Amino acid sequence: MTPIAGTMQAFFTDRLVRQLKASEHTIAAYRDTLRMLLVFATARTGKSASRLDFADLDAPLVAAFLDHLETDRRNSARTRNARLAAIHSLFAFAALRHPEHAAGITRVLAIPAKRSEKTIVTYLTDAELDALLASPDQTTWTGRRDHSLIVTMAQTGLRASEATGLTLADLNLGTAAHLRCHGKGRKDRVTPLTSHTITVLHAWTRERGGAPADVLFPNRTGQQLSRDALARRIAHHAAADCPSLAGKIVTPHVLRHTAAMRLLHAGVDVTVIALWLGP
Repeated sequence: MTPIAGTMQAFFTDRLVRQLKASEHTIAAYRDTLRMLLVFATARTGKSASRLDFADLDAPLVAAFLDHLETDRRNSARTRNARLAAIHSLFAFAALRHPEHAAGITRVLAIPAKRSEKTIVTYLTDAELDALLASPDQTTWTGRRDHSLIVTMAQTGLRASEATGLTLADLNLGTAAHLRCHGKGRKDRVTPLTSHTITVLHAWTRERGGAPADVLFPNRTGQQLSRDALARRIAHHAAADCPSLAGKIVTPHVLRHTAAMRLLHAGVDVTVIALWLGP
């Protein structure tokens, strides 16, 4: 076993899982980054992944990998920087375990992030949101689910993973109706529900049925929707008969921005909005 193999395994099991208690999403993102780096390195060096060492993953190779992400995979500068952050994290961990490779590791750690343009916040106007909500065919089970899901996301500002991970036990439609979700950074929060959302969810849960641990918005087989499936459903309904929607890319995160802007326009203080939406 080469030094990099043991170090990479310890990075995930000791550093990310045991010490940092990183979320499953962070671990998956780091895993995917390092997997792509190893695939690139094997093609570049001609060595199998099991024979790679830190001397092979030098600064020129890592820089070439980052260029590959932008040119061949068409990744944005922000995605490139996120991949670089994962690589930096691994090499910073390795620096303490392999001082014999200090010079090469230092050169990798010196690779800078690339400046990127800030994305303009996109949100839906009331007319656009009404058009999006009118799009699902509510004579079908899928249409009623999608309508209920979009209503919930546009009012609560839940992230895609938070919305798809909701269970029936997370929903309280009684006094002080609210949703409870396990959000980013493994932080729990409670979000109040409006009367309209309560009405929609009452109708949906009566039709949905199921046990408390069941997913609130399942797919046709009763399993949790994937984030990609959710994004596809929203994009599909965004083809509604509303002229201004045609020029927008509507994603789950756009619904999160929409919830924030509706609160802001209603006069809610920004600190309250921040607590509402979570970190």
